[in-house]
Amino acid sequence: MPVKATAATATTSAKRSPAGSKLSRPRANQSEPPSVGAALAALRQQHGLSLDELSRQSGVSKSMLSQIERNQTNPTIAIVWRLANALGVEMNALIVGNSKVDAPTISFVPAHQTPTMKSPDGKCELRILGPIDLAGRFEWYQLTIQPGGALRSEPHEPGSREHLTVLNGSMHVQSGDGTHAVSAQETARYAADVSHAIGNTGKSIAHALLVVLHPA
Repeated sequence: MPVKATAATATTSAKRSPAGSKLSRPRANQSEPPSVGAALAALRQQHGLSLDELSRQSGVSKSMLSQIERNQTNPTIAIVWRLANALGVEMNALIVGNSKVDAPTISFVPAHQTPTMKSPDGKCELRILGPIDLAGRFEWYQLTIQPGGALRSEPHEPGSREHLTVLNGSMHVQSGDGTHAVSAQETARYAADVSHAIGNTGKSIAHALLVVLHPA
């Protein structure tokens, strides 16, 4: 559910890095540059980070990160060091010979690194719980609405649906011409390919889980 808002995630303090000499090319094949891009993209997605978020945490520009992931530039040792620190891995996890990254048994996202979006009036907050690689297919959020707040959306692509489960408080769902009150522990399922909105007409803060299903 698109919201005009800015993502708010905690940033980490910049760490010192060694001098920025270029990475040496692999001895096994002197004609190939270090293939950091695939490993960086895989690790970033495992941590549920967007390019913007990794840029803030590492101090490496978003455009540079994009070029590295597309193998359009050869990063310096200093940049690889900063990226490894931000991702919490050893440098060799990003360097040739380790570009195939095994998925961890458990992928963990700390609470302070969960991306958050807020409506312009600040009364609605969406915590993005789904991984970035599923965006546009299957998304789920923790939704918090202050009394009097409403999260309004334009139609998504044809066939889109939303599933809203209220955890506490109460919410009011509008989808096209239909409306329905949803109390705690109740679930509303509705079309999201028409104008739709979720509001809180009560006197207390309401929390819910929101799942968005996009057509295949």
